[in-house]
Amino acid sequence: MAQKSWTLLDADKQQYIEKISIGPADVGGAAKGYSVTKTRLRGGLREGVDVIEVDNGRFRFVVVPTRGMGIWKAWLGDMTVGWKSPNRGPVHPAYVPLMEPSGLGWLDGFDELLVRCGLESNGAPEFAEDGKLAYPLHGKIANRPAHYVEVSVDGDTGEITIRGVVDETRFHFAKLRLTSEIKTKVGEPGFRIHDTVENLSGKTAGTQMLYHTNFGSPLLEPGSKFVAPLKTVVPRNDHAAEDIKSWQDYPGEKADYEEQVYFMHLLADKQGNTQTLLKDAHGMRGASMYFNVKQLPVYTVWKDTAAAEDGYVTGLEPGTNFPNPRTYEGQQKRVVELAPGGKTSYDLRIEIHDKAADVERAEKAIAALQSGQKPKVFETPQEGWCAP
Repeated sequence: MAQKSWTLLDADKQQYIEKISIGPADVGGAAKGYSVTKTRLRGGLREGVDVIEVDNGRFRFVVVPTRGMGIWKAWLGDMTVGWKSPNRGPVHPAYVPLMEPSGLGWLDGFDELLVRCGLESNGAPEFAEDGKLAYPLHGKIANRPAHYVEVSVDGDTGEITIRGVVDETRFHFAKLRLTSEIKTKVGEPGFRIHDTVENLSGKTAGTQMLYHTNFGSPLLEPGSKFVAPLKTVVPRNDHAAEDIKSWQDYPGEKADYEEQVYFMHLLADKQGNTQTLLKDAHGMRGASMYFNVKQLPVYTVWKDTAAAEDGYVTGLEPGTNFPNPRTYEGQQKRVVELAPGGKTSYDLRIEIHDKAADVERAEKAIAALQSGQKPKVFETPQEGWCAP
């Protein structure tokens, strides 16, 4: 078998490779036309950020071990997949003030295509009775650097795997570990994620996960549409409720646009598998997400169609819970409890479409899951779904 692995980082062994380029000549086997390149960025807020660029010959994407194994940007041919944030990222976690008093410091580093929210919490900021910040916006894991990273390539199948281990721990508090495997194959128009969250503590720990997956131009444009097999849809607040009739449709840029958020349950097949689609205005390009509702039972759509200079973007977000404050979600029993040493896993696949036939095929698969069932779309926020 033509299979080879490289350890890029092992903090325990003080092992670190700053720069490496891997290709077919380094592995052997039948697979050709791919590369894996690891570098360290310099300058500005990206100073010291490690990135791994994977090119499978058709699809290219950048993994950021320094930012919790997030996916910074991707490209299918000459089509950029991601969005243009006002932040000049990827931003090193050292420059992200997570625990600033407002609870919104997370936003200082936000510019990824895919960023995980969690692990202890993943929702809106929450404050204790004395006014001090208890849980910051979207949690800490995206701003925790990996302490172990390796690359594996199977030269026979063309499978490329980036594996990273990231800890979210605090003395006297939660002790959680994320082990992430990000995979792609030669010629695959996307990537697959298999994440395992482990409780390292000797006592039970609650955990949450949300995959904040973000798209801007060219997939997002006036007339773009979100398509999914819908069971229930609820606007997060009164402002979102104002546009409930057109919540699946995207407008053009608007400088003073106030974000709108919608919570939902999706239909799935007998095994729990489901999928969603964002398609452009003409149905020529799109992005599909595939996951299982037994692992990720709820879904959030975040619409932030502000001016391009301010970040014209939508977030499509499968998760264990809605991104409400942690205590509220706990009251609704939307927190995953892990026994000492316990583990839970999540799988997510992203596929990018650059042909109308592929977009149409994805829509037909969603229609089959919908199977003529009429979704319940609430016109106002609902108790048990939306925090007061």
